Amino acid sequence: MAAIRLRLLLAFLPLLFQTTATSSSDAEHLLAARSALFDPSDALAGWGSGRRSLCRWAHVSCAKNSTTAVTGLDLSRLFLSGGFPEALCSLRSLERLDLSANEFVGPLPACLAALPALTHLNLAGNNFSGEVPAEWGAGFRSLLVLNLVQNLLSGDFPAFLANITTLQEFSLAYNRFAPSPLPESLGDLADLRVLFVANCSLNGIIPSSIGKLKNLVNLDLSTNAIGGEIPPSIGNLSSLEQIELFANQLSGSIPVGFGGLKKLRSLDISMNQLTGEIPEDMFLAPRLSSVHMYQNNLSGRLPATLGTAPSLSDLRIFANQLSGPLPPEFGRNCPLQFLDTSDNRLSGPIPATLCASGNLTQLMLLDNEFEGAIPVELGQCWTLVRVRLSSNKLSGPVPSGFWGLPGVYLLELCGNALSGTINPAIAGAKNLSKLLLQDNRFTGALPAELGTLANLQELRAENNCFSGPLPPCLGNLPLLFNLDLSHNSFSGEIPRDFGKLKKLSQLYLSDNHLSGNVPPELGEIIEMNTLDLSNNELSGQLPAQLQNLRLTHFNISYNKLSGTLPVLFNGLQYKESFLGNPGLCHGFCQSYGKPDSKRHTIIKLVVPIFFAAAIILLIGLAWFTYKFRKYKMNAAELDDGKSNWVLTSYHRVDFSEKDIVNSLDENNVIGQGGAGKVYKVVVGPQDEAMAVKKLWPVEYAYSLRVTEKSDIYSFGVVMLELVTGMKPMALEIGEMDLVMWVSTNIEQSGLESVLDQTLAEQFKDEMCKVLKIALLCVSNLPTRRPPMRAVVKMLLDVKEENKPKLKVEPLAT
Repeated sequence: MAAIRLRLLLAFLPLLFQTTATSSSDAEHLLAARSALFDPSDALAGWGSGRRSLCRWAHVSCAKNSTTAVTGLDLSRLFLSGGFPEALCSLRSLERLDLSANEFVGPLPACLAALPALTHLNLAGNNFSGEVPAEWGAGFRSLLVLNLVQNLLSGDFPAFLANITTLQEFSLAYNRFAPSPLPESLGDLADLRVLFVANCSLNGIIPSSIGKLKNLVNLDLSTNAIGGEIPPSIGNLSSLEQIELFANQLSGSIPVGFGGLKKLRSLDISMNQLTGEIPEDMFLAPRLSSVHMYQNNLSGRLPATLGTAPSLSDLRIFANQLSGPLPPEFGRNCPLQFLDTSDNRLSGPIPATLCASGNLTQLMLLDNEFEGAIPVELGQCWTLVRVRLSSNKLSGPVPSGFWGLPGVYLLELCGNALSGTINPAIAGAKNLSKLLLQDNRFTGALPAELGTLANLQELRAENNCFSGPLPPCLGNLPLLFNLDLSHNSFSGEIPRDFGKLKKLSQLYLSDNHLSGNVPPELGEIIEMNTLDLSNNELSGQLPAQLQNLRLTHFNISYNKLSGTLPVLFNGLQYKESFLGNPGLCHGFCQSYGKPDSKRHTIIKLVVPIFFAAAIILLIGLAWFTYKFRKYKMNAAELDDGKSNWVLTSYHRVDFSEKDIVNSLDENNVIGQGGAGKVYKVVVGPQDEAMAVKKLWPVEYAYSLRVTEKSDIYSFGVVMLELVTGMKPMALEIGEMDLVMWVSTNIEQSGLESVLDQTLAEQFKDEMCKVLKIALLCVSNLPTRRPPMRAVVKMLLDVKEENKPKLKVEPLAT
């Protein structure tokens, strides 16, 4: 008996030593891997501590009933970084390795291909770079899942991975491979269920061998440059549930056969160059719920089978050339949720059955030729949240229930022939954000219920036949930013309550019959940039409070205004804002009295500035044209060396001088300036710059186009002349221009060092303030220069109490 026990012990000793050695070895490999990583969250801090078994370490798993060998390692989403820890390649029993969603860098390790038991490899969502190791095509005897999605992999598309015939999931999407075609050998992956190679720079065609993948469930070749036709063999893939071919260069017609895919749920072939009609069998697939075919060149009528599609919930076919009607029963037999047929040539009535299932949320039929009335049934579709029916031929009144749909945030009915009034039921549309009714035939008064729509941001009703007074309750809309009621027949006064619309940026009330005074409360809407009250019957004096607004568009022409314009509206930028008001004083309405001698110096400073502001916009174009022609005539060739270049930019200047200079090329010469050649340099899609040899009249030398910002620069130079007493090219400032001379001296000695010492000491404060305004105008970045309106306002604010009292008399009308 003892001999038997001895023999049994001797027989199991090798296995015992092997088990102990393996366990110890795997622990050492894991600890070595941990030491090679940066672990900011200390997710692996517990490895190796205490007497815990290896298989109880965090993120580690072992085979069932075993504590000896690591079979699974899930380190996903742990914020780990560093290169791939090659110690993991020594885990000989490893079956599953997941390092996804970390920050690993560097090349992929070739050694992984030698792991005999590895079935699942997920390295997605990292920063691995370089080429996929060629050794991978000859290894991986058991690999089922390969996921390298969203890395920085480059080189040719690794077609050799198709040699791993055991693969069930092949995912390489969103990498940086060189343009390459899909290999024909993909058809040899008989067990493949997922082919995910979107955004891989693929070109060529879809190989016909893809039809051999009988087990394929998910096919995603989207966002590549694949051309040619869709192979009819795809119709043989009876297991397919999802097909994603969008954003390629596919051409030809859609092949017959999709209707035979009994498991197909989603089809997206949008954003290609497909032509011809939609096949009649397309909507016969019994489980097909989502079909996207938008932005192609499809034509012809929609197949009748669309009306009987049993599972369709999402149909997007916009931006094609489809014609004819929608099937009359469309929506009755399917759970339709999302319908977008925009930008086609579809016609006929809108089917009343679109919301028969009670699921419709998005209805976009704009830019077609639909006609007739909006179905009453759609007014009972409480699930709708977005409705766009614009630019059709719809007519008749809008159903009362349609106005008050409780979930709708966008109701767009513009560009039709709709009539009738806005029903008070609109009070029920509590979620409404945009109400777009322009270019119809609506009549009557606006209902007071509009003022209860607290979420309304945009109300456009121009070019209709609305009448009656403007409801003051519109002033209760706290989020309203765009109100356009122009080209109607509104009458009465503009409600003072409109002044409560603090978010309003655009107000259009032109071409109505509005009368009375312009409410001064409008001047309290600080965010307003557009105000158009033209072609009404408004009277009285323009309120001075409107000067508080920073208007980019202002028009109050053709009213009955009278009196004197507020001073800020005397600028030339408003010269066409007041036409057709014969009782209104135009231009510079001030009549200056004789200032006392004590104020003579400051008037000498201020008056030329205001006159310069008035005329600079008129003479700017002629002056710049003259200068540019002068520069082009200067054929003197200067040193071609790339040193002492001066840089500017149309858009921004956040790149270095070295970047520009290294990009200079004789092919980029776009002009000849007095200071030398003028180069155009393109650093990036939004980074256009120019460079010239020297900085003397820099804005003039390299602008090469007249803009408002260059006019502001010129005006700033005029102000610098006035406060410094210097000419732009005076001998005292040497080779520098006036702007650089002023900037350099201020930096070294302060503001007062550049002031004209012949001016009176008592006006030093005012001169310093004008100097600061001038420096804003000559900023190197055009985007930082204030508009002329703001410049004039700042000048008006300069030491108001010390300005001369001017006698103001209105001009004769």
